[in-house]
Amino acid sequence: MRILIVEDEEDLSRALAKGLRREGYAVDIAVDGITGWELADTNDYDVILLDINLPELDGISLCQRIRHSSHNNDVFILMLTARSHPDEVEEGLDSGADDYLRKPFVFNELLARIRALLRRSSSVKSNVLQFDQLTLDSKTREVWFENALISLTKKEFGLLEYLMLHPGEVISSERLLEHVWDIHADPLSSTVRVHINSLRRKLSHQEPEAGERCIQTVQGYGYKWTLSTTAKKEETK
Repeated sequence: MRILIVEDEEDLSRALAKGLRREGYAVDIAVDGITGWELADTNDYDVILLDINLPELDGISLCQRIRHSSHNNDVFILMLTARSHPDEVEEGLDSGADDYLRKPFVFNELLARIRALLRRSSSVKSNVLQFDQLTLDSKTREVWFENALISLTKKEFGLLEYLMLHPGEVISSERLLEHVWDIHADPLSSTVRVHINSLRRKLSHQEPEAGERCIQTVQGYGYKWTLSTTAKKEETK
């Protein structure tokens, strides 16, 4: 999942980015509202962490601009601010923010709020995604096949999580690159295909052909997670 941090306190933005990258998120940073707008208007983000007190363009105005844009206006926006007056909280939410977190905050609470926001875009309302014997836990960042823990890189985990959160959708390599990698990714490289193949091999190590069965290549279009948890349960009724 890809996150944009718009925060003018550079020590804080760097610390947040470091922590989020350690958790496997792809992260871009902007230190003023104008740069934040340019990035949000150009790239596809899953979550934007947005400070209110920003130079160039304040957070409220930036939030409103994003919501009125035809690009990426459905992104989840979590406002971060030292302001605590109820009217200011109300203003932030009314401008289009999805959630509000006061500074200082505990990093684990921020992670929990990000996970909660991301669940809104999925039919799965839990930290745990499951398909047959395969289980992915977005909180612990672990993937299990039956009782065996599968060792994945951060990017492999991100790919698997994104595919499982969008079951049945054909997702292009460009879209995967947008949501799993940051702004420094090379759009002309074969990095998505290489990571998909590695992920398939690791899944198939636990059960032959499991990788190909779960992650289908749709020639000329992209990749598809073939069956959702809900669909699997319905089949077994």
